[in-house]
Amino acid sequence: MQSDYQLLWSECLAVIRGVVSETTYERWFRPIIPISYQDKKITVQVPSQFFYEYLEEKYIHILHMSLERVFGTGTSLSYRVVVGNSAPETGSHPEKDRKAEELDSQLVAKYTFDNFFEGESNRLARSTGMSIAEKPGKTAFNPLFIYGDTGVGKTHLCHAIGLRTRKLHPEKRVLYVSSHLFRIQYIDAVRKNTTYDFLAFYQSLDVLIMDDIQEFIGMDKTQHAFFQIFNNLHQLGKQIVMTSDKPPVALQGMEARLITRLKWGMNAKIDRPDYELRKQILRHLMEEENISIDNDVFNYIVEHVTENVRDLEGVIISISANSFINRKKIDMTLAQEVIGQMVMIENRQITIEKIIKVVCEHFNMDESLIQSSSRKREIVLARQISMYLAKKYTDHSLAHIGKSIGGKDHATVLHSIKAIKNQMETDKSFKAMIESLERKLKQ
Repeated sequence: MQSDYQLLWSECLAVIRGVVSETTYERWFRPIIPISYQDKKITVQVPSQFFYEYLEEKYIHILHMSLERVFGTGTSLSYRVVVGNSAPETGSHPEKDRKAEELDSQLVAKYTFDNFFEGESNRLARSTGMSIAEKPGKTAFNPLFIYGDTGVGKTHLCHAIGLRTRKLHPEKRVLYVSSHLFRIQYIDAVRKNTTYDFLAFYQSLDVLIMDDIQEFIGMDKTQHAFFQIFNNLHQLGKQIVMTSDKPPVALQGMEARLITRLKWGMNAKIDRPDYELRKQILRHLMEEENISIDNDVFNYIVEHVTENVRDLEGVIISISANSFINRKKIDMTLAQEVIGQMVMIENRQITIEKIIKVVCEHFNMDESLIQSSSRKREIVLARQISMYLAKKYTDHSLAHIGKSIGGKDHATVLHSIKAIKNQMETDKSFKAMIESLERKLKQ
């Protein structure tokens, strides 16, 4: 017989089911198990660390709204994570574990290349990932190191690579694991004196996909274990894919020998999505959540939610939930209310003209010099910075940016953007100067 809190949880699920698509409900809410309720706090069990992190990132607003509607205001939520059995337990036999069909790859089926839409911000990383899936361990892209800010799609790409690899090479042992879970498994192996089994398991993989490797910073013993696994897999021609919020050179606190290896293959950055990519993603999210939005509201969201994909997902989910739970129409008022609560809206009045003005004021030069054909070092630098900022803060094409800044072609703009990004990654004072210019643009 179900207890009172379990019955209330069933009511919460009924509310949630009315908000999200059936696929989303089955995948992300039905597996949640309520295990206790005390002092207005409900504790639920979830199947993995990734599952918990995904709920917190994408569906926390829906969970809180449904809890408050059913359990009452002030109800809090806590999780109990069932740590997966990706690493072998004490007494297991690594030889038996080598079969691909017996390995839970920890991959999320919805994260495919089909819905990882291509744009200028992710083209290199996406195309490299597809090449790897075709021939894991057999390309020059080993390891693949993907980096970028939170929410730009690194984890999605990881799962897409893993899923496509398994589809094309079902015999391959593929594992996705977060650095956090890897560290937990390693600590547990040390405590149980099963480090050999732990290392043997990871060294038996054909494709290792490690997410958020920056979490190893300061964890010397964990780094050493990963270093052993990395060396072994790489020497055997096995594929390694990693993600981080920073490029290898910026991972201060990571062993120098490990950083060297992180730079061996391909480093691919994913930037924030551009205007056209945001439109593609938003249309997909609307279809996934089975909601329709007027054109003016659609355009408002695309123009104001600019930083990352995760913000777009969160806004759409929250708009859908607010509309259903609070019985509100999806209109501009609701969109502005939700976005105002969830996203820091940029000043959309940033123009190429304003960028040129701010950059020239910084370098104490006349604006006409940027438009000239001068090759003086300072003028070239100012021109390149202007192009970089124009690409980041406007939705103009590369051709338009080049025409507006010195009458250059799109290839020159691409080169300039790459030059500025490279210098920012290796020169802290230069990066600080660019960030200062960005703050002035937003004033």
